[in-house]
Amino acid sequence: MEIAQVEITHPDKVIFPKKNITKGDMAEYYDKIADQMLPYLKDRPLTLHRFPNGIGEAGFYQKNISDYFPDYIKTVEIETEDGTNTQIICNDKRTLLYLVNQGTVEFHIWLSRKDKIREPDKVIFDLDPPENAFEKVKEAAKVVRNYLRKQKKDPQLMTTGQSGLHLYYSIRRGKDFDEIKKEARKVAEEVTRLRPDLLTTKIRKDQREGKIFVDYLRNAYAQTAVCPYSLRANQEAGVATPLEWEELSKLESASFYTLENIFKRLGQIQK
Repeated sequence: MEIAQVEITHPDKVIFPKKNITKGDMAEYYDKIADQMLPYLKDRPLTLHRFPNGIGEAGFYQKNISDYFPDYIKTVEIETEDGTNTQIICNDKRTLLYLVNQGTVEFHIWLSRKDKIREPDKVIFDLDPPENAFEKVKEAAKVVRNYLRKQKKDPQLMTTGQSGLHLYYSIRRGKDFDEIKKEARKVAEEVTRLRPDLLTTKIRKDQREGKIFVDYLRNAYAQTAVCPYSLRANQEAGVATPLEWEELSKLESASFYTLENIFKRLGQIQK
């Protein structure tokens, strides 16, 4: 099986056992979604979440490029506390499909681009709910949205494909991650003061008292967030899906959009 000049090996291997979704199915998904997904991936260092034997077995995260990866895959050198990482950049479909063939289910991206690696161009809040509290997380999203709009921000909405929602907005580059993280923390604390019954900034789950955690911690150097249109390694084969705000009220779960129904949705909104 060949897609985008990439040989997909073992296309019949089952990656999502509950739905019997194979590696070939996954490759076809990423081939078809590439035009929507690549703009979000462009020039951003990647962390891969790989499941070579399917999500029924433990996967692993990969930041550094493997020495056997082909020369056409672009990279960027990242400074770390211990030295440097050589991380992958995915700007084209061929690279995307190669990484999928390596068993990559999930793609996680930096909030900055390779040319100004210490200056983020977006801010993100992860609204993390307790179990069976999706209506609460929808309400939390509206609270954070309304606050940000009063601050002249234009927050966008995305399902995570797992349990929560992401709010994010673009910023002009210039400030470093430390400055942006402080600003994001202030937002999280302010919205929590507005709705202490609903929101919390407590990091430990046992201190959250059933409230929605406003996670601002991703706004830091070397932290990542799931890329829009990435699959998630859960039984539903959830897709991290950008939404219009008017869609929020009808949304049933953060994994409502999946490999099986995402293209129906895209077809409807593109009409």
